[in-house]
Formats: sequence, C-alpha cells, structure tokens
Amino acid sequence: MASATQTAAAELVCFNEGCRARYAITEVLYNCPQCGGLIEAGYARLDADPEMLKRTFRDRRTSNAPLDQSGVWRYRELFPFLDDYRHAVTLREGNTPLLNGPIAAKYGGLDRITFKHQGFNPTGSFKDNGMTCGTSQAVRLGMKRVACVSTGNTSASMAAYAATAGLEALIFLPHGNISFGKLAQALEYGAKTLQVEANFDQILALVRVLAERLGIYLLNSMNPFRIEGQKAIMFEMLDQLDWRVPDWVVLPGGNLGNTSAFGKGLREAKAAGLIDKLPRLAVIQAEGSAPFHELWTREVSGKGGGLCPVSKPETLATAIRIGDPVSWPKALHEVRTSGGTVEKVTEQEIADAKAQIGLCGIGCEPASAATLAGIRKLTANGVIDRGADVVAVLTGNLLKDPDYIYRYHTGQLEAPGGVKIQPTFGNKAIVVPNDPDKIAALLA
Repeated sequence: MASATQTAAAELVCFNEGCRARYAITEVLYNCPQCGGLIEAGYARLDADPEMLKRTFRDRRTSNAPLDQSGVWRYRELFPFLDDYRHAVTLREGNTPLLNGPIAAKYGGLDRITFKHQGFNPTGSFKDNGMTCGTSQAVRLGMKRVACVSTGNTSASMAAYAATAGLEALIFLPHGNISFGKLAQALEYGAKTLQVEANFDQILALVRVLAERLGIYLLNSMNPFRIEGQKAIMFEMLDQLDWRVPDWVVLPGGNLGNTSAFGKGLREAKAAGLIDKLPRLAVIQAEGSAPFHELWTREVSGKGGGLCPVSKPETLATAIRIGDPVSWPKALHEVRTSGGTVEKVTEQEIADAKAQIGLCGIGCEPASAATLAGIRKLTANGVIDRGADVVAVLTGNLLKDPDYIYRYHTGQLEAPGGVKIQPTFGNKAIVVPNDPDKIAALLA
C-alpha cells in the first residue's frame, strides 16, 4: 500500500497542484492514491556549479564507460532516482544528431530548421530514451515482468530493453492497427505479443487492471521514470547547441509523454542554471486524433474544461493515433508554461511534409513529419516568425513504416475513410527495358 512520505533526495510526487502528496521513490505508482492525479519524480534542489556540470557532461562523451556512452545516463545528475547504477539498463541510447534541412526549412516557411532525429536510437525511436530509465527502475524494484500497450515504437523499445535486462516482456497491441516494421522488432526481441480487438485507449485500461492483479510493471508513458529518461532529449539538444536556447521546439503529440518530459526537463535545466530561458513548445497532432488540440482551442478561447477523448482516433501516422492521452494534464501545464501552442494537420499535410524531409536526405516515420506540417501552418499564420530558431523533433526512423512511403510515392496511399492522398512530391520507380539506347535516351 502506498503511503505519503517526507521530502527526500528522490521521491514520487503527485502532479496535482492541489494535492502534491509525496511517496517513496520505490513505490509502484502511476497515479496518486489520494487524488488520482498523475505521478512524477521529484528531487532535492541540485547544488552544483552549472559550468562544472556542462564540462562534466561534455567530458563524458570521450569516456568508454557504458553510462557515459549513453546519451541519457550521461546527464544522470539531473534525474538521480537510482540508488545503485548497477541497476541501469543501457543500449547506449540517445546520441542522436542535430541535422539541418534547407529544403524542409523553405517548405515550412523558415530561413532555417534543425531536426533532432530520435530515429538514430538503438530501436529507431525516442522511446529508448525513456525505456532505459523505466526498465532500470523495474530491475531496481526486483520486477520480473514488464508490459506496455503500443502501436509499435514502445513495444519495440520495451522488448529490446527487457531482453537486455532479462525480464519477460508482455506487449498488447490493437489488432490490425500496427506497422509490421515495428511489430517485427518486438517479435525478434522475444516479447510475448497479444493483439487485442480494441483501440489503444481501451487496451490501456485493460492492461492497467492486469498489471495490478498480476504484479506486472507497466512501462507506458504514465510511468514517471519513462518521463525522466525522455527529459534527456532536451538536455542532449541543449548540450549540442552549446546550451543556446532555441526559440521553438516543435514535436508530434500522441500520448503527450514527450511534451510532458520536454517541458519538465527544460524547467529543471533552467532551475539548475544551465539555461536562462525556456523555448516555446509547439505540439502537433493529426487531425483525426487531435483531442489535445481541441482542448487547447477551448483553453485559448477562455472556455476551459478538461480533455474530451476521441473515441475512434484515426490517422495513418500510427505512432500518434491516440484519442485519450493520459499525460494531457502535464502536457497542458508545459505548453502553458513555455508560452507555446498546439496545432493539428491533415493526412495530406503530413504525407507531403514527410516527402520534403526526405528530399533533405533525412528519413522519418509519418508521425515525425507532423512537426514540419505543423510548422508550415504556424509560420503561415504568423505564430512562428520566418527567422525563428526552430528545432523540430523527429521521433522515429524511416524504416518504421516503409509501406506508407511506397504507397505515397506510387499514388496508392489512402487516408482513413478511403480518401486518396495525392502524391504531391511523388517519386515513382520507372520500369525500363533492358536496352542501353532507350535508357540513355530516357536519362537524357
């Protein structure tokens, strides 16, 4: 049974401002037992010289120690929840690049754009940043089984980290609604995979019941240690920018764990003296799965109220096909605090933006391209200035959903409901005869 505790060096804290109950860091909690609010990790104030911390982080890049080689654990002073780093499970996650995309910048209405590409992670998505911490806490707690509900990326990541840690991985999927490029990873890493005839949000409710009944550790984004690892995406980005703060950080919005993590990490970096201001967060959702955008629209208009779930979320960007995001209270707080915004984009806009990112020599999964599609709308509406310093987060690797790419370029891609996506920037393969003269004429 969870019980409130006094302030400690590391503890679990209710996110609800009206409650803020505190619990031991070793409690298995996803929601506050007292008020039902979301749980987050909290720490005593970091008493360290910011410049010394920056030098420490930079020096670790040349180390061969496994924790230092991780682009997450390299910044471990900023999330000191483990009592023994022998519990840490790492695949050398993070270390993802900042990439320039001039063609994409022009398409998005910007003078320049920087992509933070999380698809360079071990299993090809940002989930690895959070999973290294979530799995490490599972080991620390002596858990034997871990579980998640996933449309793809979370399952691939959890399966890999569970295998590394010697844990049994249980994955619950919406039947028929997953990219095989992602499912193949979970199968290869030995996870037990169950395809449930329900949508993501329904399955998550089911698995929460099973986790409590069977003593399984849940590793979806409501797990507070997942959020701690995903904070490191912002720490690494700032480190790569020599701690210069961009004007905007733009990211896709699905379950909103990244929005929660990025905002928390940036606030904590500012509190530690590592930066002197916050970038503004822009969250982009797919039109058919946009409950957070609807909430934000009401927020801006002064109507307020809580999130109204989308009962049947639809989008080809499966990584953000979520109608009832559990992290919305945290995400709303972070967007408000940063002076940010929320936008939604159509399937056509996502597909075209993805093709433009590809023309920069940068591949990504469909959900990632929502960032550029959203930037294009936000610059057109004057929300983001053309000369702004913008970092757009690409969340997953190109090969996560190759069928989507092929169908777009060949004019076969259809949005939910059978609406055809136009191959505005299509690049269809050309069938030619085995004749050098005819091929030479074609190429001329």
